[in-house]
Amino acid sequence: MPSVGSWIIYLEPKKVANSRGYFAAAKIEKIIPDPTKADMYLALIEPGSYIDFAKNVPFSSADGPIEKGLLNAAGALSGRAQAAVRPLSGPDFARIVEAGLPNDDDFLPRVDEASDENRVKDEQAPFEVDRPIIQTLVSRKKRDQLFRRAVLAAYDNQCAVTGWKLLNGGGRAEVQAAHIRPVEHNGPDSIQNGLALSGTAHWMFDRGLISLADDHEIVISRKVNDRQSVEAIVNNTGRALVPERLASKPHPAFLNWHREYHHIEV
Repeated sequence: MPSVGSWIIYLEPKKVANSRGYFAAAKIEKIIPDPTKADMYLALIEPGSYIDFAKNVPFSSADGPIEKGLLNAAGALSGRAQAAVRPLSGPDFARIVEAGLPNDDDFLPRVDEASDENRVKDEQAPFEVDRPIIQTLVSRKKRDQLFRRAVLAAYDNQCAVTGWKLLNGGGRAEVQAAHIRPVEHNGPDSIQNGLALSGTAHWMFDRGLISLADDHEIVISRKVNDRQSVEAIVNNTGRALVPERLASKPHPAFLNWHREYHHIEV
């Protein structure tokens, strides 16, 4: 069973259509009794610890399951593979997280890398042997990189507001990953709390000049003094171009927070 201070990995079962496999990690802050089911418990996630992987990690490949701890002595899947919640060994945890990271050679921290003051606290990180992996999950710089890759991949490098999909000479996307509810306001590094936006659209969104309704209609604030110019860069549907997958769409709770914080009426 997971314990307070442990990191967990999210897995979408293979029986789910277009399963994402292993797709995110988070740290447990508290475990409480489930108020709706006797003898059941809920694991509450530490605010700010949740992070979507840049790449979904399949349950298995040509080399077999990525969780080697699921294999029995005969090399076949054991009954543990059917458990909704199961322990992960340190090597399995590290293998899954590494598979979900971008391919940048310099993404993983160096052993002499200075600690980041603006990171999630990890005093109880469970796998000392995998400390570089834990550092990757808690470093603000690394989390920003991971969040950017995950959001841009979900939006196929296309700005949700303008519809522009621009790449520079080096193949780098012009679009940026924006938090709907900012990290400094306890917003998670989740795709559902993210939007892919061009630089101008990102600037306007962060300042509350534009927002989104729950149905993704693009809303222009009354504070805008040149509405016509803003309307000119909005894509011709008038709605944000969001991923088709429900689990990647902007969550209404975050959109509502953004509208309320910036006093934008729908």
